[in-house]
Amino acid sequence: MEVHKELRMRCWIDIDGEKFFGPGRAQLLAHIDRQGSISKAAKAMGMSYKKAWSMVDDMNQKGQEPYVILHKGGNKGGGAALTETGKTILTAFNELMENLNEALRDGEEKILRLV
Repeated sequence: MEVHKELRMRCWIDIDGEKFFGPGRAQLLAHIDRQGSISKAAKAMGMSYKKAWSMVDDMNQKGQEPYVILHKGGNKGGGAALTETGKTILTAFNELMENLNEALRDGEEKILRLV
């Protein structure tokens, strides 16, 4: 019987002991950036608008600066966009995850042979 072994890692930022930013929120920001809308981003992720809005509000409140700016409705309708801070945190987090995953891949074979 063949056994499937996998080395996994989780990475997120805590503020005062509570999860603040990680892969899920990074994915949400990426969808908002592409879609220009919190509701479209939520739909793409299979989550409720309420949950997506709550996550955006939490990031905007707890971050040093807001990550997402909302555009009021009108002729063109409303929408959302990442601020420069939002774009910067998204890029930095994705680069960090890339580096961590590369390091993980480098050591994975060696460690899994021992398990």
